Amino acid sequence: MRSKVKHPTARERQYYSQQYNARASIPDHPHIFTRWQRDSALVRRTHAGLLDLPFGNAPGERLDFYPAPTPNAPLLVFIHGGWWRSLDKSDFTFIVPAYLQRGFNIALTNYTLAPLASIEEITRQQLRALAWLYHKAAEYEFDRERIVIAGHSAGGHLAAMMLAAQWPQWSDNLPIDLVKAGVLLSALTDLDVIRHVDFVAQDLKLSEDSIPRLSPALMPQAHPAPFITAVGDLESDEFKRQNALIIHRWESNHRKDVRLTDINHLTICDAFGNPEHPLFEATCELVNSL
Repeated sequence: MRSKVKHPTARERQYYSQQYNARASIPDHPHIFTRWQRDSALVRRTHAGLLDLPFGNAPGERLDFYPAPTPNAPLLVFIHGGWWRSLDKSDFTFIVPAYLQRGFNIALTNYTLAPLASIEEITRQQLRALAWLYHKAAEYEFDRERIVIAGHSAGGHLAAMMLAAQWPQWSDNLPIDLVKAGVLLSALTDLDVIRHVDFVAQDLKLSEDSIPRLSPALMPQAHPAPFITAVGDLESDEFKRQNALIIHRWESNHRKDVRLTDINHLTICDAFGNPEHPLFEATCELVNSL
């Protein structure tokens, strides 16, 4: 059953706000962000990449592309989180080297941050990014039949929306199975309770009417693309519930829920880019299975 809170009490609003305030639960989060930025800057200095490629007209519609060592390799597309209103693709370049070493192309996408853009427009921007990449496959020498989407938190929501996207309705020259697989990290999959999270409510402006068309857990996958999930054992009950919900709703295509020990809502991204971590190995296994 869909969880729905139409008229939350003050206590319920406080509960949801506390459950979803990951930064407040991670005292050293400023140091984590600083480390990400430092490590990502080093990767950009030492690895060849095509930066800020425009896939649309808005300033936020840009992506970075890091080519694999050999042509016709699969493409892993990563969408960053930050409650749809903060962070940047450049903060996550640190994940790139490990996947390049496994022979994958990597793309990191941006989007116009809320409140300048609604979640609905941000979703459309990611649709534009994936469609643009699909059509650019020959130019950038990757295999468009092996595009895998990954995302963290709000980016996990957007990644799930790409798995639910009806691509031929977006453009009649796109296949329904444009995205072949997915990796959902601490993904937000039912946005109903997010309307009652005080510290983001004003920026996100979610309405009851918008919830069904913006919640991947309330819609089917567009085609049977396999996907894996993960949520840190140190994350809140609500993030764990959101993870369990998409597993249940899309059960037939779910391949693995990666167990994460001593991992919080931010360090899950470190695990994703760590070649010695089971989450990285599970991601590579999924891509290589295509």
